[in-house]
Amino acid sequence: MARLEPLPERLPDEPISLMPVLHEPGGPRPVPGGDAPHPGARPAAVLLVLHPGPTGEAHIVLTERTRRGGHHSGEVSFPGGSAEPDDADLEATALREAAEEVGLDPAECGLRIVGRLPTQWIPVSGYAVVPIVALAEVCPAMRAQPSEVAAILDVPLRVFLPGVPLVHRERAVRGSRLTYDAFPMDGVAGASAGLVVWGMTARVLGGLGAWLSRHP
Repeated sequence: MARLEPLPERLPDEPISLMPVLHEPGGPRPVPGGDAPHPGARPAAVLLVLHPGPTGEAHIVLTERTRRGGHHSGEVSFPGGSAEPDDADLEATALREAAEEVGLDPAECGLRIVGRLPTQWIPVSGYAVVPIVALAEVCPAMRAQPSEVAAILDVPLRVFLPGVPLVHRERAVRGSRLTYDAFPMDGVAGASAGLVVWGMTARVLGGLGAWLSRHP
């Protein structure tokens, strides 16, 4: 856990294959996104809650979202969401959303925020998402908000280290084909069969894993 302090201004690059590619009649092209938000993007924040697992290794809290038909329905994500007018800052947004989605109590688990990672633009939903990194002294006591969270996943960070096997996926998007690599969640307690981590969440975790591997 101490390896996460201080955080770098920018994480090392994640595996390039984690960037989705859209195959259109004019040829394949990477899906827009990354850390260059569109000027009209809506502000949002997610909370990366890291804590010691049962054997002392670092774990991170993820959620499997409910299947409600939205842009990110059924996907794996960090707790988080859009900023509200009453939020003091994006750190407050991330903490509020984590309390709503997984019942996170910062005082109960000794949580402290250690920094921000670069903003991630999500073009399909129009959000500019700031990942907020926080360390907990113990595993938080959590409960899922059933309208938003199908399952809470407590995942060892070693699942996202460089060199771990990735799985290749593809799906149809408005008559075109979207392909991407993803982290499999096989063996993670509570994860649905065949569940994978892809998109922005996978890229952030891939960068975090690359940072940890450089600082043993």
